[in-house]
Amino acid sequence: MSLDKEHKSQIINNFHRHDADTGSPEVQIAILTGRITQLTEHLRANRHDESCRRGLLKLVGRRRRLLAYLRKTGYERYLAVTEQLNLRRK
Repeated sequence: MSLDKEHKSQIINNFHRHDADTGSPEVQIAILTGRITQLTEHLRANRHDESCRRGLLKLVGRRRRLLAYLRKTGYERYLAVTEQLNLRRK
């Protein structure tokens, strides 16, 4: 279950640092958040889909590690990303 092309390009345009930026931590966190939201909705309808649940947990862990990295390297950017995506922060 991946994001469709239009939705992914819209996320990239909202969070990029420059025109060719697709791999900065902000963009990666935003894309992962979109996929996590999509998988969460899928699991609400299909409660017994254990392989999807495992994939969701892997995505959440990857996003958590990226947020920790961004918090260490650029705290202002970390605050901006968590504010825009409505993520809880510690």
